[in-house]
Amino acid sequence: MAENFTLIIGNKNLSSWSLRPWVLMTHFEIPFTEKMIRLDQPDSRATIKDVSPSGLVPCLIHEDTYIWDSLAIAEYLAELYPDKHLWPRGQKARALARCLAAEMHSGFSSLRGTWPMDFVKEGKGLWGGPGVRKDITRIVTLWEDALERHGASLGGPFLFGRFSIADAMYAPVVSRFRTYGPLRVSEPIANYLEAMWTLPAMQEWGEGAKKEADAGWYRG
Repeated sequence: MAENFTLIIGNKNLSSWSLRPWVLMTHFEIPFTEKMIRLDQPDSRATIKDVSPSGLVPCLIHEDTYIWDSLAIAEYLAELYPDKHLWPRGQKARALARCLAAEMHSGFSSLRGTWPMDFVKEGKGLWGGPGVRKDITRIVTLWEDALERHGASLGGPFLFGRFSIADAMYAPVVSRFRTYGPLRVSEPIANYLEAMWTLPAMQEWGEGAKKEADAGWYRG
């Protein structure tokens, strides 16, 4: 089963939606073949359309099944691998984790539009308008609530103790906070950001993003 997974992604420095399932599968040791398509080329859209029904990345191909949405990929994997507990184990924790994931999936358009992911850059110090500040406040509030209610009680540094789909959904936000910050945050949030950034799967993704930059993909 697992050896038949192919994950279509975009540039590691740029593709925030690709990061989510990639870091999830890598962290939980779900084997897959990676196929990366550069997003900044004249034929990018046509190339992606050949392998993704939506014409967008990411897309997970599993035998004859195509899943072209980050959250749908995560849910599909959670069903295939129940013993890995990609969602938190407790019913109430799972409900809250799904709320956080869904809100990230559909919201925070000001932050995402104003602060595009630039994984290899840090400390740009770029602040947006009221919409960005509102999004940041809401995200931090969600994190603080999850960490207080579930993270600490479950003995781990992540939103629900162990790394989960909820954390994977916010992985690009962690990157953006480093790129466009620094931000003044509470100690629990600072600890969470550090735990996310130093997660081996995040570091591995970052190594790939740095190789892209070193190859001169983003000059000019």
